[in-house]
Amino acid sequence: MSTALGTATGYADLLRRVRAGELGPDPAGQRVSVAFSTSQAVRHEGRGGGYRNEVLSLRLAEAVGSCAVEPGTLPAAALDDCIGADVATLLTHPLPAVRVAALDAYLLHALPHHTASGARPYPLPAGSSLHKSRARARAVTALLEPARPRRVLVIGVVNSLLEALRERGIGYLPCDLKGGSTEWGEPVSTDATAELERCDAILASGMTLGNGTFEELRAHAARHGKPLVMFAQTGSAILPRLIGAGVSAVCAEPYPFFWLDGGPGVIYRYGGPR
Repeated sequence: MSTALGTATGYADLLRRVRAGELGPDPAGQRVSVAFSTSQAVRHEGRGGGYRNEVLSLRLAEAVGSCAVEPGTLPAAALDDCIGADVATLLTHPLPAVRVAALDAYLLHALPHHTASGARPYPLPAGSSLHKSRARARAVTALLEPARPRRVLVIGVVNSLLEALRERGIGYLPCDLKGGSTEWGEPVSTDATAELERCDAILASGMTLGNGTFEELRAHAARHGKPLVMFAQTGSAILPRLIGAGVSAVCAEPYPFFWLDGGPGVIYRYGGPR
């Protein structure tokens, strides 16, 4: 992998390279102009249950970096901490969500989603939230090809993703910190670590960056040669820089996310089959 595109050996190495100015302008000279949070509640038509999302987003010039958080856990003061602050300072902020959103904004500014950096645009159609969710799910699960895993550990349960795996005849182990059950009544594990040895591929949300569990997944995938596919609203510009270092493919979805607008949109795929 070409270092010109920002490939790193791991998350810590990526942070080091950004702080050293190796991937773009000096982060100490890049200031966040806008900080905002987006809170969403949804129950798709025909689905038995719903869920909530909350996302911290930071704007750096034309780029918006994001990190999802557990709903209700983001202090209001976090937004005040971010506005006008430089990226170098925010990369040391005590809140993980701020650090991830700042890194995401910086990398999206320095290395935007473009064919030159390996991104393959994938159009999402206009339509209902469920229609767009299913279209995204097909784009994500296709990145597991040609491995054709028998059992995928899905971290961050999205029923549309599970539905797409079912349609492909791929078994899965659903895992989410919220627990509960899937749309089909399957129990959802809350301990991804306990399930790692039972899968031959991993499909994980970018939220793992914010809750501190990503590096264990990356290291496990690299050590065992397992496909690790990331679907990333959180860290859409971060995770593509880790392809080849345990991450095999990324479906990157920068702000605004598919659930915010009924019109057509675009996501970006890196790695995986072309």
